[in-house]
Formats: sequence, C-alpha cells, structure tokens
Amino acid sequence: MGLNIQNLRITSPDFDFDGRMDDRHAHDQDNTAPGLTISGVPDGAQELAIICHDPDAPLPFGFTHWTLYGLPVDTTDVPTDADERFNAGPNDFGGTGWGGPQPPDGHGPHHYYFWVYALDTRVSGAPSRKEFLETYGDNIVEQNRVVGIYER
Repeated sequence: MGLNIQNLRITSPDFDFDGRMDDRHAHDQDNTAPGLTISGVPDGAQELAIICHDPDAPLPFGFTHWTLYGLPVDTTDVPTDADERFNAGPNDFGGTGWGGPQPPDGHGPHHYYFWVYALDTRVSGAPSRKEFLETYGDNIVEQNRVVGIYER
C-alpha cells in the first residue's frame, strides 16, 4: 500500500502530541489506557485497528503495548475500557489488552506511538503487531498516529 495521509486523525484527551503521559497510564501504576479520539475515517473503510508501540525500547523490534481490533468505522471515542468493548490482542508483556509504559529506569524518554489504521477488510482473530502488519498491510486504506512520551 502506498502512502496515504489525508483526513484520518487520532488524538488523546489525556496527553498532547509529544506530551508527557500521566503516571496513571504506566504499567506499574494504575495501568489505565489513555482515551483516544478518532476522526476523518475514509470512505471504504470496514474496520479500525489501534496499535501502541514503543520504538525506543531496547529490543530489536521495540515493544508493543497494545493491539486493539474490531473497532467500527463510526467510532469517535476510544474509552479507557476499550479492552472490554473491542477485540484486545496481544502485547509484549505476554498478556492481552493495554500494557502501559514501563521504560527501564534512567533510559530516558520513550515515545509511545498510538497508530490508528483504517482497513478495507475486517481483522480475523487477534494478531500480534507483527502478524497484523504482515497480514493486513495491503489492506490499510489510511493510517495516522499520536505520540505520547513517558520517562522514569
């Protein structure tokens, strides 16, 4: 799929773009997923997916904090209890659903990319981030992201 950046937007009422995420979102604190707001879903989209990924994690492929599938295209607000409303997939903590920031002490600021994907098909099951991108990459109609920062 070629580059397609038009009207799809994702923001958060809980942090500004490149703003610090509150401690309540951290994995070892309240582990509360941030709220998200989606707008501008393109025509032809059949489903939305969200992935939160930390490319700053000291691992070869970064660290996936959230995979969330099965969001209807008319979704505008993704609430903090989204794991119970949609299809929560695996995170790199070894569980499913939201797993908040937990960068190593003193490792500096980590960037948490919250990607929204508008797809021209429905996602089957609950794939990992890697499986999703490999399987559904050609089905992405449009994508965008908001980035939060967390540091210990």
